[in-house]
Amino acid sequence: MTVSDPLYLGLDLSTQQLKAVLVTKAGAVAHEAAVHFDSDLPQHKTSGGAHRGPNGRVTAPVAMWVDALDAVMAKLKASDAPFDRIAAVSGSGQQHGSVWWSHQGETLLAQLDAGRSLAEQLVPHAFSRPDAPIWMDSSTISACKTLTEAAGGAQALADLTGSRAYERFTGPQILKVYKEEPESYEATAHISLVSSFAASLFLGAFAPIEVGDASGMNLMDIATYKWNDKLLDICGGSALRSKLGDEPVLGGVSLGTVSKWWVDRWGFSPDCVVAPWTGDNPASVIAVSTPGDAILSLGTSTTFLLSTPPADKPPLRTTTSHLLAHPLERRARIVMLCYKNGALAREAVRGPSRSWAEFDADVAKSEPGNGGVFGFYFPEVEIIPPLVHGEFFFRGDGEEVKREDLDEHVHARAILESQLLSIKARLLAILPAHEEAADSHHHAVHHELDSPLRRLILVGGGSVNPTIQQLAADIFGMDVYIAETKEGAAVGGAVLAMQATGVSGVEPGGLKLVKKPRSDITDIYSDIVDTYRLCEQKVVDKFTDKS
Repeated sequence: MTVSDPLYLGLDLSTQQLKAVLVTKAGAVAHEAAVHFDSDLPQHKTSGGAHRGPNGRVTAPVAMWVDALDAVMAKLKASDAPFDRIAAVSGSGQQHGSVWWSHQGETLLAQLDAGRSLAEQLVPHAFSRPDAPIWMDSSTISACKTLTEAAGGAQALADLTGSRAYERFTGPQILKVYKEEPESYEATAHISLVSSFAASLFLGAFAPIEVGDASGMNLMDIATYKWNDKLLDICGGSALRSKLGDEPVLGGVSLGTVSKWWVDRWGFSPDCVVAPWTGDNPASVIAVSTPGDAILSLGTSTTFLLSTPPADKPPLRTTTSHLLAHPLERRARIVMLCYKNGALAREAVRGPSRSWAEFDADVAKSEPGNGGVFGFYFPEVEIIPPLVHGEFFFRGDGEEVKREDLDEHVHARAILESQLLSIKARLLAILPAHEEAADSHHHAVHHELDSPLRRLILVGGGSVNPTIQQLAADIFGMDVYIAETKEGAAVGGAVLAMQATGVSGVEPGGLKLVKKPRSDITDIYSDIVDTYRLCEQKVVDKFTDKS
């Protein structure tokens, strides 16, 4: 059956809510609904969608996610959403979390009774572990050390999988259970990511893991998109391959159609396609960008996502960045940088009694390059560079200076320049770039990011600040857009659903051009990247010496 006016269902199972959107072929949101875990499902007693335990343990009840899917469908139905027009469904899940199915799980999925809810039929017996470790979990320090050493070191693991070992990554999470809870491991028939778990509920069978989300596991070879046998053996022994199922798959393909339960209970078309779900970060990339775009999220933390164009040679891997597979383009990749000190550091420099207008006025008092002053502000222990905290100041020759020796207004420009130059310095190390060699009269090397990078898209609270917008355009040498859509990852899910039915070429919507780079100022920032690196290394050395 071909629907004349099809809709595409995209969902986002995030930390605090399950969001659902029905999107038209033109990319417009026709219906939406959300279930907030803490307030709408209080029986699960979560705070911020999670339970916090001892020693860094953070989990979410799988039953809550199943309840949420039942509830969000009821909300869509109440809004008269036409389920029979849904041509395909896909979505995103919070990355790294894992759902552990019992040996009965797939049989129960295949035999769902339309007269009863998902939760009634699955929660009692379908899962070997009732709680799913999620991305905030940091209880796997020992497992990370074991994995790193067995893989040949942090850089070797990053070269192979795209990232060094992180406590939240699924491989170390599996290794912890394998070593510490062998009975629980034995009782598990299948391990899903949050994304493939949700896809399985629609499919009525275990869904494979999608390549973009598999990139956050420390188990997939980032060059081949296949499970790595050595890493599987380290993290779960000879049984882990069968517990993970088939090799990871690209997004935007058909896994089959929705199970009969969805047809009989909710009125879905029996021809409604189920596409693989991806992680929330790749889904956000798909929602607002195409390969060649970068996304800079200026929230509490700072996250930079760069969707690199297809290339035979992937970007370099480092121990402070992530390299993810792009869900839709086999030879494209997503470079990801995560910083803990984002808005918190900017607000600390601004001060509680000053407005953003006053902060912007201070930025304007200094010229680009800040008169050779570099400032580093880490109120929280940082991820990039790792483990540093405090405030540090340098002049252009690398000489450290004290805060009291600087005019107060220089800090406004310094915090913005240091946060953005940190990203640019790392991109130049990761991406293919052209450099004009220094001649005998100039010691600086002129750095430019490679030309296939097209647009910089700002999201998050800081994205509306025109001073930050212009500074970002100048430092990166790219046109700056802001994303006006608030749906994000759920729309990314809908785009994946479209792709699975052959609908492609949907241009990400809701982008507004706000600033263009000034080439003479971009040149100034390109010339000081090396000095920035030198000063940052001096900060890192202070903490290396302490350890």
